[in-house]
Amino acid sequence: MAGIALMEDPLAYAIEHYTDMVLRLAAHYAPSLNDAEDVVQDVFEKLMRSGKGFESAEHLKAWLIRVTINHCHTLARAAHRRDVELVEDLADPAPPPDLPVLALVRQLPQNYRDAIYLHYYEGYTAKEIAQILQTKPNTVLTWLRRGREALRTKLEGGE
Repeated sequence: MAGIALMEDPLAYAIEHYTDMVLRLAAHYAPSLNDAEDVVQDVFEKLMRSGKGFESAEHLKAWLIRVTINHCHTLARAAHRRDVELVEDLADPAPPPDLPVLALVRQLPQNYRDAIYLHYYEGYTAKEIAQILQTKPNTVLTWLRRGREALRTKLEGGE
């Protein structure tokens, strides 16, 4: 039944089954919740315009994850390119209400952060992460190991 709904209308299926996942992923990468919500909208708009067919629900989910991560990275690059003059009397924005470990994960280098988030928060295996991130499974395993070591160091109070 789910396969029939996916084949008939991938957009409706994705919105019904994967909106929360895309929002969580975007919130993890985007600088603010407003940016994350914009990313979600852009990802689903891209799906609507793509006309792409999907082999399975997992294929659609992997596509959504890849597009969400790519869009967030594009957003971050664009922010770095802008020449914005900051007003000095503005208060610092409050940090997002993250769990302490998730906040530390967000400080990791991009490849470690991607691997750890997809493995521990979305439940993917190293092989599946390798397919999503278009790399080798051994590379993902290395990123996971190094990311865990960096988190352990930070949690123990080191830099």
